[in-house]
Amino acid sequence: MEKLDRNYKWWFGVKSDVQRRKTLHDFKEWQIWWCAIGENVGVEINGKGAKFERPIIIHKKFSKLGLMAIPLTTKDHTIEAPDWYVHFRFKGRDEYAAIHQVETISAYRLYRRMGSLDDSDIQRIIDGFEKLYFQKNTPSAKKGVTGKSRIYLHCIKFLRKIKRCFRELHF
Repeated sequence: MEKLDRNYKWWFGVKSDVQRRKTLHDFKEWQIWWCAIGENVGVEINGKGAKFERPIIIHKKFSKLGLMAIPLTTKDHTIEAPDWYVHFRFKGRDEYAAIHQVETISAYRLYRRMGSLDDSDIQRIIDGFEKLYFQKNTPSAKKGVTGKSRIYLHCIKFLRKIKRCFRELHF
């Protein structure tokens, strides 16, 4: 259900504070942080509380200023949208990575580090990405084009290379 009563004025004030404070933390990929996600539009995932915070996984570090974030939720959405969420346990709690809500954000939004994912959870999230973004039901397949598209095959090859590199670096 979409939240209709948004508090954009309050969020803009918090957003201005985040921008002004310019606090940068030393962060790494596959860490979990509290982050000022904000008050967003439509079905986009929102932060909660006075600072509009939500835990996120740092999926990719682009620089000390930018990253790709995967928002987390404790609500189980895997029944209605099994390909959009990846379940894992973190500090004794069930968490769900909302892989369909991945976004690029500023590192200024990071508040505090919660911990890091273990290798099996990282692999589960990588597999979830591959399934969600590179599965067979690409738009061309839905239009009745038979076989896998050339782009799809290149993406699969690329993902397999990334997996091999990941295994070499982390195992």
